[in-house]
Amino acid sequence: MTSNRINRINRAYRLRRRPVGQLTDGDLELVEEQVPELADGQALVRTKLLSLDPTSRVWMSDMRSYEPPVPIGAVMRGFGVGEVVASTREDMPVGATVSGFTGWQELVLADDSQLEAPLTVLPTPLPAPESAFLGVLGHTGISAYLGIDLAELKEGETIVISAACGAVGSIAGQIARQKGAGRVIGIAGSPSKCQHAVKVLGYDACIDRHAADWRAQLDAATPDGIDVDFENVGGPVMDHILMRLNIGARVSLCGMISEYNSYNKGGEHTGSLTNIVQLIMQRATIKGFLVLDWAHRFEEAITYLAGLLGEGKLHYDETIVDGGIEAAPHALHQLFSGANLGKLLVRVAD
Repeated sequence: MTSNRINRINRAYRLRRRPVGQLTDGDLELVEEQVPELADGQALVRTKLLSLDPTSRVWMSDMRSYEPPVPIGAVMRGFGVGEVVASTREDMPVGATVSGFTGWQELVLADDSQLEAPLTVLPTPLPAPESAFLGVLGHTGISAYLGIDLAELKEGETIVISAACGAVGSIAGQIARQKGAGRVIGIAGSPSKCQHAVKVLGYDACIDRHAADWRAQLDAATPDGIDVDFENVGGPVMDHILMRLNIGARVSLCGMISEYNSYNKGGEHTGSLTNIVQLIMQRATIKGFLVLDWAHRFEEAITYLAGLLGEGKLHYDETIVDGGIEAAPHALHQLFSGANLGKLLVRVAD
């Protein structure tokens, strides 16, 4: 089951120091390393696609989080899809497609005793493109499904979704429409994204957060207030949404991407919300959730999402950056500048 004709030089990004603010040169180092011969119970996976997620910036810091920080000197943590190129494992044959914590590297030694979590072998043949298993049928699509469900969205209610054209928000908006929301309002980072949200994703309206009067636009788009906030951004966007909440509103807190570069070297946060008191005034609830806590519902979520895809009721966007593993650090900046549309991926290998 093994092959001696494969390249055994791995290129990987290792964390050399914790970024302060934006990721800068020197925070990560691209290194070349020899991959050892496989032992029993191991497989070698060639990473094909690497998922770039806002939480990558959290993992680089030493802030209090749901996962331990990436240790200094360790390979940068990340999700990916890859192909098994050598194996001594019956459950992971050569040619199989796998997904999971591949890290920011070209080759992954798949040993369940060493990996953060076991890699998942995807079905053969694949029911969707490989990239979908990092997006609409992967952790971002599942996050959208869970976030809408946990918010207990009711028919006829008004929901606002920040980062409306992002990997999670774009799917969440469409699920909200399928669940009978009365008004689905998006917030995005450019006029073109807002146009895409309305014409392609089915939002009733979308607000460009860079517009000088974005607060007034959001107020006009939510004349009856906001019943559900699917929050991906935080910062001033979330702060103003809090002022629009109705009595009994629910905030489904998926992410706060605008805050992730606001941690100092000690892991202390330097941002703030000034309108958080509105949760009291409006008797509203806020619930943070992490997709990794809901593995028991992954099959349910994927079945639902795949069903919508099969019926032509779910559109998903991808931004795939070519250039190999070298492109990953620069591509990460696209998440925080809003340059990507939908799921952001790096093509590590064909």
